[in-house]
Amino acid sequence: MIRFGDAIILGIFSLLVLCASASGIERFPPPDFESGYELPSPTTPSPREDIYQYVDVLVLAGALAVSSYLVLRKRSRRPIFALMVFSLVYFGFWRKGCVCSIGAIQNISLSIFDSGYAVGLVTVAFFLLPLVFTLFFGRTFCAAVCPLGAIQDVVLFKPISVPGWAESSLRLFAYLYLGLAVLFAATGSAFVICRYDPFVSFFRLSGNLNLLILGACLLLVGVFVGRPYCRFVCPYGVILRQLSRVSKWRVSITPDECIKCRLCEDSCPFGAIEKPTVEWPRRNLAKSKSRLALMILLLPVLTAAGGWLASTVGDPLSRMHATVRLADRIYLEQAGQAEGTTDASSAFRATGRELKELYAEAASIQSEFNIGGWAVGGFVGLVIGSKLIRHSLWRRRADYQPDRAGCVACGRCFEYCPREHVRLNKAKEANT
Repeated sequence: MIRFGDAIILGIFSLLVLCASASGIERFPPPDFESGYELPSPTTPSPREDIYQYVDVLVLAGALAVSSYLVLRKRSRRPIFALMVFSLVYFGFWRKGCVCSIGAIQNISLSIFDSGYAVGLVTVAFFLLPLVFTLFFGRTFCAAVCPLGAIQDVVLFKPISVPGWAESSLRLFAYLYLGLAVLFAATGSAFVICRYDPFVSFFRLSGNLNLLILGACLLLVGVFVGRPYCRFVCPYGVILRQLSRVSKWRVSITPDECIKCRLCEDSCPFGAIEKPTVEWPRRNLAKSKSRLALMILLLPVLTAAGGWLASTVGDPLSRMHATVRLADRIYLEQAGQAEGTTDASSAFRATGRELKELYAEAASIQSEFNIGGWAVGGFVGLVIGSKLIRHSLWRRRADYQPDRAGCVACGRCFEYCPREHVRLNKAKEANT
């Protein structure tokens, strides 16, 4: 029998799938080939920088510093929430969600693979600053600085827990999204993170209707499931998760010793509190070692299988590139003309040499996508294999601890800890 909470979870994610189909409608009409259309020579402009963007960098650095102090030293949810609202208003509604640390992944990727593209210093700063702070202080960027996380956090009223198996499985989409975003950006095809940002339409109070619907659906889900975009979609969050595992300092539930009162057990709406472990049964030791060995042997198989599977969709993915789409349309136009189904006057007007160069360029791009498909698929396969290995390991934990990767340092668990209240009372006595 399905429990009520599980039924809500299934219903919510079914709604997400239905709403996501709204973004599948063609957003831009195809070129008109019947009016003397000429093959364009597009160039990628350098990012525009002005004085406000440098102010944004200073505000970002200051907000990261304040967030790190509030999370690690002040340990109070209320000022963390206040900073979150400030970041939502400033980076979201005032600066319209741009420059964005999440979208900067694409600029950095394009600059690495295209020597003709110069990424701006402001974009580099927005990409690197949260990573550096995460390496030292944990995910304090997610805690109160990211406007995408903030807009989801403010609508979280009735949180329900997501089963661990569902959490881990859904998170695979974020790794796939990161790989595809890098692939599309590196080939100059599209900046899909920016194009399909679900909340930028809210920040700009205008935009594509399909994206408004998608964003509204995510916020509706966010009433019950804490930060669904951050946990299951955000490609930047994938990078932050890994850096947070090795951060020098990180948030803790209790300021000193854990007394195992279990009051914090259900305080986290993101499922990021790890419970103390029980002693591992010795009778299961041999079976566990065999399972771990099998998962390790399976890792290269999953990596190769993922690469091969993704490479088979390289050609369809390459149609995200304007040159490939144009070459396809011209080919179909000429094929229709040869069969007598198209008026000759509507055929694309270009010399044979120009068409040959266009087809050669399209073939080169398709080859890049085939190679990139192997890389993206292999990356996802490697992630799946690593997850299986991780779940085959047993880790000893004596206290309640935040998950190093999953904790977004929101500070909700602080007020549930009796030792935190003892610390606050001592601080008040010292001040008086």
